[in-house]
Amino acid sequence: MKKTLIYLIPCLLISVISCKEAHDSQLPSKEISTKKYEAVKNSNWLIGRWENNSKEGNLSEFWTKANDSTLLGESYFVIGKDTVFGEKVELKQRGNDFIYEARVAKQNDEKPVPFKLTSSSENEMIFENPAHDYPNKIVYQKVSNDSLVAEIFGTKDGKIKSEVFKMKRVK
Repeated sequence: MKKTLIYLIPCLLISVISCKEAHDSQLPSKEISTKKYEAVKNSNWLIGRWENNSKEGNLSEFWTKANDSTLLGESYFVIGKDTVFGEKVELKQRGNDFIYEARVAKQNDEKPVPFKLTSSSENEMIFENPAHDYPNKIVYQKVSNDSLVAEIFGTKDGKIKSEVFKMKRVK
């Protein structure tokens, strides 16, 4: 009986280890399962409410964190009591790409238009979509913890155009 146990215990251990290795090989690699979303993490300074009040109207932008791979944003431009522009945005990590996906009310059948992150630093993100007319480039620059500048570039009505939006954080 002791000899049988001496042979049986190592066999059982080998079986358990083999089954565990087979099971583990079917799981996503540890690199994928513990993937960090660095681009999302680096854009967390956007989270909050931002505004630009001018004589032309009020621009408001709201950013929230949906999860570890996505930020959600909304922008509105209001003149008097009328909302003249509205946009919903998802900043999302998809594989190795960080995408700014915009949906503008009453444009493009309200389908999303993707802009891919082409350059970034601690205080700046540049998103581009060369196939889109206007804008085809979107830049967010953190000036301070309470100040940012958003700028859009592209061709509108056959002319190269850009617009600058300076915003302050609303507390």
